Amino acid sequence: MDPLEVRELRYFIAVAEELHFGRAAERVGIAQPPLSRAIQRLERRLGVTLLERSSRSVRLTTAGETLLDEGRTALAAMARAARSAQRAGEPEPRLIMAMKAAGDGGLLSELLATYRARYADVHVDVHICGPGEQASLLRDGHADVAFMHSPQRDFAGLDTVDLLVEHQVAVMPRHHRLAGRDRLSMADLAGETMPVWPGARSADAAGPRIRDTGQLAQLITWGHVVALLPESVRDHLPRSLVCTPVPDAPTTTLMLAWPAGSRSPKLAAFVHAATTVARRVKPVGSLDP
Repeated sequence: MDPLEVRELRYFIAVAEELHFGRAAERVGIAQPPLSRAIQRLERRLGVTLLERSSRSVRLTTAGETLLDEGRTALAAMARAARSAQRAGEPEPRLIMAMKAAGDGGLLSELLATYRARYADVHVDVHICGPGEQASLLRDGHADVAFMHSPQRDFAGLDTVDLLVEHQVAVMPRHHRLAGRDRLSMADLAGETMPVWPGARSADAAGPRIRDTGQLAQLITWGHVVALLPESVRDHLPRSLVCTPVPDAPTTTLMLAWPAGSRSPKLAAFVHAATTVARRVKPVGSLDP
């Protein structure tokens, strides 16, 4: 069998993600009939059915789910290879670190200072991204390393190291009925509308989906949601919001992640600096109100 072409993978992934040929055709910039024919040719070449079609729906088969996962990985690897080659030709070495706003657990300033003390010639670019975007930025080569939080399901193709374990606080507007409490329990928050984070699998989640931290802060300020967030966000929130400890909430783990198998000395030094700084920092999670 001939190798799969990049165009074929892009077409299939568009259909598999949209589960609608019309929307997928618009997304890849071709008409629907040639897109349908391209998918049929791909199925004939592979000798398997990738999509089950009916007059009302499109559904992935087991073979289709496998190709979607592997295809995403393959396209990301190709993009990363191209960007790595471009970066290698840059006149000045640099490291790109991705993180969501206030997502460093208070480590960033000391980490950058520690790293510069050893690698003064390497410029570290800090890229602020939306929640859940770090993994894709690492896989496609737009970032070299990222702060991420667990529980998180999207670590395929990445290596990680744990840095800090944090307790969570409930973040709400000052006029909220629970805002005057010294601490809360998960039972106290039952019935509150919670935000839905990128990648969440709960099909019946009622809260709004979060695109960025600015949107989240506005939704909390307006009283639309109450959010459980790592305690280290306290210093980054507007004064219109209050943070109340929730001792029985699940803890979160701040992690450093990077593409699996990376052999970059400057990246290895950055990981070492991060773990060193994390050991020196006072553990987060005292749950003081």
